[in-house]
Amino acid sequence: MAAGNRGIADAIKYDLTLLHETWMELFYPRQRNAEDTVLGKYEPEETWKLAVYRLVSLFGVLIVGLSYPLLLAGYFVRFQARKLNVTAARIGLLGVIGVFVLLWGGLVALIWFGFQSTFSTVEIIAIGAAGAVAVVSSALSFGCWQLGGRGTTVFLAYPFAMTALFLPPVVAALFHPVLEDLIIARSDELARDLFFASPDFVQEQLGRFDRQEAHHVIIWFVFSFPIGWILGLLVSLADLIRPTGE
Repeated sequence: MAAGNRGIADAIKYDLTLLHETWMELFYPRQRNAEDTVLGKYEPEETWKLAVYRLVSLFGVLIVGLSYPLLLAGYFVRFQARKLNVTAARIGLLGVIGVFVLLWGGLVALIWFGFQSTFSTVEIIAIGAAGAVAVVSSALSFGCWQLGGRGTTVFLAYPFAMTALFLPPVVAALFHPVLEDLIIARSDELARDLFFASPDFVQEQLGRFDRQEAHHVIIWFVFSFPIGWILGLLVSLADLIRPTGE
């Protein structure tokens, strides 16, 4: 147990050190893993420059404290994403499409045959449309991931993956009697929060806008992009601090 605790403590210390050194390297050369090199870690020699260096270093302690929970989240998201990537690589594009067709087609069939008293025909069609969007998004996510490159993966593959995984169940929840009012109210608040310049004007326009089922599908599809970007950036942070294999 003590050895295990030491291992966790060493891992945390390693992460915190690299986070701080990464912060310092934004402003100064030879900061990351430089202590054991020939030149060593850079520090200014002039008094005022050294004072600024130490002030930046002290401020970095605050940055590390705030960013470490994000780093841990990045490790978790990266672990889950890599499991999905391995599976996707094994079954290929057609396999990915087939899995999502079965998954969300099965959801629509389940609702159609088992919950017709809860969902209207129009609502089931909206859920089916969300499933179709999710299937297309799964193919787009796979294609963007296959193209490679950090920017393509973060800004396209992750958002499309969020749509493929979560859009149909979220849309189904929108039409559940218990969750409908809560989720629609939250989506309205999120839509208002997207605008900062004139909240009164936005509220007036939203009050005039009669939102139908398809509109909420569009709202949650749009939200999948910033959510995907955030998750992609968390994984990028994890890769920066602990690249694959470390």
